[in-house]
Amino acid sequence: MRDKDFDLSVHSGIKTNMWWTELKAALGQRINVEGLVSSLGFFSKDKHLAIPHVSVKDISYIDWVELKRRGFEGVVFDKDNTITVPYSLNLWSPLASSIDQCKSLFGNNIAVYSNSAGLDEYDPGGRKARILERVIGIKVIKHGKLNLLFQFCGNVSLLMSQFT
Repeated sequence: MRDKDFDLSVHSGIKTNMWWTELKAALGQRINVEGLVSSLGFFSKDKHLAIPHVSVKDISYIDWVELKRRGFEGVVFDKDNTITVPYSLNLWSPLASSIDQCKSLFGNNIAVYSNSAGLDEYDPGGRKARILERVIGIKVIKHGKLNLLFQFCGNVSLLMSQFT
């Protein structure tokens, strides 16, 4: 609630630009020019890391037992449009049994990497990441820049080494 008799800009000389932060967050999650440009060089060197290992309509179509049998040691999910609807901090309910099966097979070797929850620029202090972790029971990788592929691989390696 805002006190009508107290205006921060009048009393302290501080003006806030929350509208700019919110606009930047909304646009920045849709267009990642820096990520596109930086990833081109990475794709030419380590193309095998950029190619999805599995492509399905949604994760309920993944045979987690088969992935484990084939030697997969962990799983990293994107958040928006993969395990949640965009900007939601709740698991998309039709995926609950698939996520539970994945957790039972891969244990702590599961993480979420997102350009919304866990990204310093759009989730300062990690509040959304903590809520998401509590709600879905999967660790969220905290990071400082938009999802650049080479940075993603380093962050995931560091995170997964902390789980073991």
